Amino acid sequence: MKRQTVNRIAIVTVMAAVVCTLTLVVRIPVPATGGYIHLGDVGANFAALAFGPWIGALIAGGGMAIADLIGYPIFAPGTLVVHGLQAIVVGLLGRSRKPWLMFVAAIAGGAVVVVGYFLYEWLILQMGVLKAAQEAPFNAVQALSGIVGVAVYMLVLRAYPPLSRWAE
Repeated sequence: MKRQTVNRIAIVTVMAAVVCTLTLVVRIPVPATGGYIHLGDVGANFAALAFGPWIGALIAGGGMAIADLIGYPIFAPGTLVVHGLQAIVVGLLGRSRKPWLMFVAAIAGGAVVVVGYFLYEWLILQMGVLKAAQEAPFNAVQALSGIVGVAVYMLVLRAYPPLSRWAE
């Protein structure tokens, strides 16, 4: 196996574990739907910017889906897709590395999270449109907390410029 392939597998594994941990460390329950607010979006946005949209999608979707398997398994499939799409959006829109555009990318990725979970809860879990809508503001707070991931990325990049070569 090529060294680059081994390195990518290691990065995805370690970063997915970081995202999983961020998701599990702070869990604020949302009684309306049984979901919860967490800090995983910080890691998702960092991963999307640092490693590109596709590896970021594996890290974000995979890490948070694993966290959901611990206590909230019904959300795991939706989490895998929703947060994977979030990372793709953030990674693609944030490619220019212009700070303002990376923040816009994080907001757009947050919108994907809000809409994605609304549709998952309403159409797949069949919670009803009102119940799914009750969680939307909580998902927005969680998604907006992900903006911190942009700031963390910029700080880490400043301290360790070779990070930029990992982005696809």
